Amino acid sequence: MTTAKNVTVIPATKNIHTGIPRNTVKRKRVAGYARVSTDNEEQLTSYSAQVEYYTNYIKSNPDWEFVEVYTDEGISATNTKKREGFNRMIADALCGKIDLIVTKSVSRFARNTVDSLTTVRNLKDKGVEVYFEKENIYTLDSKGELLITIMSSLAQEESRSISENVTWGQRKRFADGKVRLPYKQFLGYRKGADGFPEIVPEEAETIRLIYRLFMQGKNTNLIAKTLTEQGIPTPSGRAVWKQKTIESILRNEKYKGSALLQKTFTVDFLEKKKKVNEGEIPQYYVEHSHPAIIDPEEWESVQRELARRKADGRRTNNHSPFSGKIICSDCGEIYGAKVWHSTDKYRRKIWQCNAKFDNEHRCSTPHLYDKEIKAYFVTALSRLMADREALLDDIRTVYNKLTDCTAIDAEYEELLRELEIVAGLAARCLEDKISDANKYEDYANRYDELQERCNKLLKKKERRLLQADKLNRFMLEIQELDELNLEFNETLWHTTVESVTVTADEFLVYKFRNGAEIPVQLM
Repeated sequence: MTTAKNVTVIPATKNIHTGIPRNTVKRKRVAGYARVSTDNEEQLTSYSAQVEYYTNYIKSNPDWEFVEVYTDEGISATNTKKREGFNRMIADALCGKIDLIVTKSVSRFARNTVDSLTTVRNLKDKGVEVYFEKENIYTLDSKGELLITIMSSLAQEESRSISENVTWGQRKRFADGKVRLPYKQFLGYRKGADGFPEIVPEEAETIRLIYRLFMQGKNTNLIAKTLTEQGIPTPSGRAVWKQKTIESILRNEKYKGSALLQKTFTVDFLEKKKKVNEGEIPQYYVEHSHPAIIDPEEWESVQRELARRKADGRRTNNHSPFSGKIICSDCGEIYGAKVWHSTDKYRRKIWQCNAKFDNEHRCSTPHLYDKEIKAYFVTALSRLMADREALLDDIRTVYNKLTDCTAIDAEYEELLRELEIVAGLAARCLEDKISDANKYEDYANRYDELQERCNKLLKKKERRLLQADKLNRFMLEIQELDELNLEFNETLWHTTVESVTVTADEFLVYKFRNGAEIPVQLM
């Protein structure tokens, strides 16, 4: 006969989560967490009320010891990475400084299910409990994690819905042509009484100066240095200008009174990651959306000049007006500034071919001094203006020919019509399964050929208009010159001179914007 087993129950003596003996009387160290997701006045009032509420709520419980009310204001809950107050609270809890966290609801804690569950589980491992007041959920309760999973998922879907509604509203505003600027970091405009952008006169002068300096030949790095030296604040109010800021201002279509909307878009509503729009979603281009600071024609000229400099490929420092303009006739390399006797009293700066000693046969072109380049420039310009009226007439004739793009436009329109027809035939081939595959390939090749011709025409027109811009500025400068008092200045130099070629027989050949070449012999 089998003897009955004798089982003795040994009662638990410690809390399963905290490891503290069950009969130990210990006050819980309790912290509150308050957050609002925007920084408007109404939400800030709610934020202050939350802080006061949780401070009083915790202190009123005799079994609780008040630690702190951790806070975040103006921060979204979809991701916990940027929530400093939240992250500090979790760090303190994991270090054993907090036993219980009290917060309003699951959505206040996090609208991201993964973040919410991960955080709760990490806290649970350390015996730290979270109490969600609205849902009446204690995370150390047996049903707590299931309820949190459900509530967090609902909160996440609410965030998705809000994000989609906001995105829809933005795109509707874009489609209606309504423009809003980031005024706090956008130089030249402020929000007007009617809600539309209005010009800030003193800031607009800075924008015009940037465009003017660029068209005078300065590069973006030198413009940034100039503005910094003049003590002009950046769009964000800083003292030091960056090259990228200047380039951004030069390329921004809003300064000509137009706006390209939806340049970027949010890829993930949880991570708030943004991406440059490269055709994934629609864009909207609104003309005459607000007052222009820069004349549209001038803005287009700047874009062409930016493209020309990028295509040119020659790197110059632009600290001197002569940088990148003087060319060696022997090897075709540009002249660069060099310093002789840099450490003694004979110190002097000269201009010399950058590749003078690079090749087996050294270049025989002479070195130059600043004063020589300036003096001979004035001589060459005087000779060019010997018959100013005839010169201006010639320039006007060339300018009119360059700006007359009627034939190019007509050819381009014809190519577009043919492109549309070929695309339609190719699409029909794809729809017709019986169709010969070779036909589709022929259409595809023809489409590529037409597209290439279109691109070449556009580049041809762009080159003509760029040359016309230069001629126009050259013509305006020549009209204003006083022939009897010609002297060197940087604006005149950049506006009139295309390049200077130095020859081995000691001639400087000044090539002007109208194509004229005037040789001057070194004395």
